[in-house]
Amino acid sequence: MIIVNLIRGMFMAFADSVPGVSGGTIAFVMGFYNELIDSINVLVSHSSIKHKKNALIFLSKIGVGWTIGLISSVLFIASIFESEIYNISSLFIGFILFSIPIVLKEEYKNLKNNYKHLTYLLVGIIIVSLLTYFNPVSKGGGIDISISHLSLGLVFYVFMAGAIAISAMILPGISGSTLLLIFGLYTPIITATRHVILFNFSYLPILVVFALGILFGIVTIVKLISTLLKTKRSQLVYFILGLMIGSFYAVFMGPTTLEVPLPPMDISNFNLFFFFIGALIIVLLDSLKFISKPKASYK
Repeated sequence: MIIVNLIRGMFMAFADSVPGVSGGTIAFVMGFYNELIDSINVLVSHSSIKHKKNALIFLSKIGVGWTIGLISSVLFIASIFESEIYNISSLFIGFILFSIPIVLKEEYKNLKNNYKHLTYLLVGIIIVSLLTYFNPVSKGGGIDISISHLSLGLVFYVFMAGAIAISAMILPGISGSTLLLIFGLYTPIITATRHVILFNFSYLPILVVFALGILFGIVTIVKLISTLLKTKRSQLVYFILGLMIGSFYAVFMGPTTLEVPLPPMDISNFNLFFFFIGALIIVLLDSLKFISKPKASYK
């Protein structure tokens, strides 16, 4: 099972490193979603030492695979992101558009009798649109997060973005990278990670802040969302769908967040081929449900 869990973690990292489908969706379609969520909850709860040890062993295997996958993905994405921004953004649109039906299909029973909660979908769309429009890089290109340009406000912003982005790991649908894109931090974090991997440590302090935000999110926000999935599921799912729909705007505005800003994506630079590649990847991932079913429903 060690190799299997390493592969699981790598696939989660591939999903989490690009805006679109989430690592949580990958965990679900590959059949280990319940074990992942239960293990996280065990670590942050008052469970026995034995249960915590078993959870830690499982998460460590997933974590090693996730780290390997993330490093590989970041090195590749960061090297082509700016030069191929419109093609990559078209790919992201395919990811997001075709992952929405996955959520609708899996949550149909919870949503069909709760149309009164549709207002949460609108709230999600509005929040994403406002965050995209007002984020620190929406008005003037990329943001420098090297040590020489840090400020208290930026440190807090990156910390909270990390805490919120990690929550997407347990949400079948929106990815942590999509949330980073919404916050205007996707390109800076990807670029900073690549610099550190290549031994340029001027970006290490902000990545430490980001990592601390992730740990904070695991302890607090992840547990909150896990509870909401059990007690307020239809409201939360509608909200997630709103976030996903709103993230289209974030992706189209993505080129404006580059270090050298480019015009937003429009029909003239939209690449239909990459869009269909993104769609095909989601369809193939969804088909894995027929090969690797979850041990139990997470609903």
